[in-house]
Amino acid sequence: MIRVADYSDMGGRSDNEDTVLWTRTDEGVLCLVVADGLGGHGGGKTASMAAAEAICGGWDGTTDREKLKVLAQKAHEAVLAHQNPSCAMKSTVAALLLSDAEASWIHAGDTRLYHFIDGKLVFQTKDHSASQIAVVLGEITPDQIRFHEDRSRVLKALGQEGDLVVEAGGAPLTPGKHAFLLCTDGFWEYVLEEEMEADLCAAENPADWIARMRVRHRERIPEDNDNNSAAAVWTER
Repeated sequence: MIRVADYSDMGGRSDNEDTVLWTRTDEGVLCLVVADGLGGHGGGKTASMAAAEAICGGWDGTTDREKLKVLAQKAHEAVLAHQNPSCAMKSTVAALLLSDAEASWIHAGDTRLYHFIDGKLVFQTKDHSASQIAVVLGEITPDQIRFHEDRSRVLKALGQEGDLVVEAGGAPLTPGKHAFLLCTDGFWEYVLEEEMEADLCAAENPADWIARMRVRHRERIPEDNDNNSAAAVWTER
């Protein structure tokens, strides 16, 4: 059984430009999207919602990675279609397709996907951002991305000018307890990876896991904190 929990909060902003959307087949295969819109004045919300609806609405119920990449391109086109001269809206995205046997995912920008097995982090996506480039160049450590001066400079997003090639990945589900966390930068900036692991091991279900992490989040955020959203998925093989 695949269990899901999610939340989305506007934080200290006047609009919530994040979108969390998921659907599943009668057989239990899951399609989950977390998107963070860029554009302001409602444009960001339009972009993130258009992206999520394009992926979930066009999904065929499989976990085919190549088809997910095609859906991401459709989402890119959907965001472009909503742009106008006064708002060149864009959206970061992370999407997960999950069955009881395998997982596939894509991402663009700094919305992240984490994969844990038996309580241990085994994979996380790398941001498409200026601060991630600084890590590659050895200028900062991965932990320093969180409050780096260029952390908001996203280098890849749905709705960008020119071609977009999303980053794709996937893995068969090995025996064990699998957990996935998809979250926007407004969430992961304030919750460390080792804390995600600790709260996962202590949690009774996905909703409890998110609730524990949100306690940490609320203790650290400033009054004008960004929109923040996360979705947690548990399954056992």
